[in-house]
Amino acid sequence: MLAMRAYELMVIFDGELDESAVSGQINKINAEAEAVSATVATTDKWGKRRFAYEINHKNEGFYVVFEILAEPGALDRLENTLRLADEVVRHKLIRLPDAEAARRGLFGEQASPAAAG
Repeated sequence: MLAMRAYELMVIFDGELDESAVSGQINKINAEAEAVSATVATTDKWGKRRFAYEINHKNEGFYVVFEILAEPGALDRLENTLRLADEVVRHKLIRLPDAEAARRGLFGEQASPAAAG
């Protein structure tokens, strides 16, 4: 089994969506992550924010940040789904450095990958 890595996924949903539609999209992301044996550690809803500049003829979006533990490459399909979704204005998936993931407590009680190597 490959080592789990910590990722941060920020998704900006269309600001015209209502709260229930955004919740439905969040549930879809959680389900797709679980389908590839990833764990969504946290989901942080930032709410509606105004953009600094217009994106796709929109001026505001609903920001949500996920912290996800997954094996390398496991989130490729999720990222492709987000790229094609009409409800998603922008998304960004980054791998968190192991030290930052440990600082945030994402590895839990298990030893961090850096300590194991």
